[in-house]
Amino acid sequence: MPFAVITGASTGIGRELADLAARDGYDLVLVARSDSVLQAVAADLRQKWKRNVTVIAKDLAHPAAASEVFRALSDAALEVEVLVNNAGFGLLGKFWELDEREQIDMVQLNVTALTHLTRLFLPQLIARRRGMIMNVASTAAFQPGPLMSVYYATKAYVVSFSEAIHNEARDYGVTVTCVCPGPTKTEFDKRAGTGNTKLFASGNVMTARQVAEIGWKAMKRGKPLVVTGALNALTAFLTRFAPIQFTASMARKMQET
Repeated sequence: MPFAVITGASTGIGRELADLAARDGYDLVLVARSDSVLQAVAADLRQKWKRNVTVIAKDLAHPAAASEVFRALSDAALEVEVLVNNAGFGLLGKFWELDEREQIDMVQLNVTALTHLTRLFLPQLIARRRGMIMNVASTAAFQPGPLMSVYYATKAYVVSFSEAIHNEARDYGVTVTCVCPGPTKTEFDKRAGTGNTKLFASGNVMTARQVAEIGWKAMKRGKPLVVTGALNALTAFLTRFAPIQFTASMARKMQET
């Protein structure tokens, strides 16, 4: 059976996407930082769906990690049909006050690792003229984000990159789907420090399962872009017609506590 590679698979949206992939008959390669958590997830999925599950504990914020993941799968001769670039994180605070290293790691994980993994796996999918890639972005992609400036910028890159690669690859039987969740109940807000912001207090918070279901269905249909949730989709659409500094001001208000 072909494999689905899912990054950030230990919790949240990535964990739910792994469950959906196994449900649909894919064997799995789960990638995240924590080996112990991944092993527990893998054991659960093996028992539930009777699928083969391979665990690769790697921190994709390290520049060599993407190549190491690809090399391990190539050495094992695993046929990858689905790549899900879900791993990522954000940080709340003023750009010049946030930790310098953490922000560079954010760019490495959210942008560079996603790009690198796509570049490594895509030629195989093109050669077989079959495959799907999902890149998880955010509704943050559609406006500047004061107090989360680097995170918003990385997600804007993911949308632009994904749309372009979808256009390039679709003639070869390969689709690229960019999924843009709004506020979602996951571990993300704990690391980012956004749990007490107006954004998460708005009540417009989806579950990881809801987001994963929408994203997985959109990928299977070959859609290039999906924003999860009707209100999130409307908000993303309306930002196109507002001045940039207005949308930046609105984003800042939502990031405040």
